[in-house]
Amino acid sequence: MSHTPPPAPPPQDHETLAIEAAAFRRLLAHLMHERSDVQNIDLMILAGFCRNCLADWYREAAEGRGIAMTKDEAREAVYGMPFAQWKAQHQQDATAEQLAAFEAAQKRHG
Repeated sequence: MSHTPPPAPPPQDHETLAIEAAAFRRLLAHLMHERSDVQNIDLMILAGFCRNCLADWYREAAEGRGIAMTKDEAREAVYGMPFAQWKAQHQQDATAEQLAAFEAAQKRHG
């Protein structure tokens, strides 16, 4: 899935950036530790994004600041471990129902 970056937000003060960074770290921790059972396909169905999307956005943000980052490095930052390890420990095969719901969601989310 292609991720079109949103327009650059206006400059923000240090406190706002710190608060947003803390909220992002909390989201990552929640997905890594508290809800590792939630499958990426379910996130895509319900929200139109998943952990891989977060990793893509993370990499795009790094590159926007002149920091080179690979897809694997970004995924490890989001998953808290190498992606292959996370997949082996947490990812399940998608069910027929999930695949059908994903297809319908793709039409809704565009």
